[in-house]
Amino acid sequence: MPKQVFYKQNHGHLPPNPPNYFGPIAAACWRKIVPYLESTERVQRIDAGMVEQYCTQYEIYRQAYADVQENGIQTKLFTSLQNAAGEIIGKDFTGYRKNPAVGIMNDANKQLNSIGIQLGLTPKGRQDLMQIASHEKKDDTISAMEKFFG
Repeated sequence: MPKQVFYKQNHGHLPPNPPNYFGPIAAACWRKIVPYLESTERVQRIDAGMVEQYCTQYEIYRQAYADVQENGIQTKLFTSLQNAAGEIIGKDFTGYRKNPAVGIMNDANKQLNSIGIQLGLTPKGRQDLMQIASHEKKDDTISAMEKFFG
């Protein structure tokens, strides 16, 4: 029996279970958003890659946030002072360095917003999808009327 093409698997719906290579946070995200996405009837099996990206970006965001919670937004930098024998005799404060996790959080947040809009996971995304749906309904009504009267 030939293998079914990807977009037709699971009757064209997203699988209810996350991919087995997901981390625990991405898997939890999948379990939360897939039932919602399926209920909107706006996503299909072919959109699974985009949903995977959203969930993995969410896990990256959460991991970076945990790092910021543990290590802070920035760290102090010091330069060691040594005597002629090479022994450290003090430290001079030289400034601050931003925690790299802050940048990772920012990048992941941008990806989450971008993908979330496309999937209808934000107020703006839902509004855009509703406008598309209303235009499709208008087009269907106009086509039906043209067929009837045409």
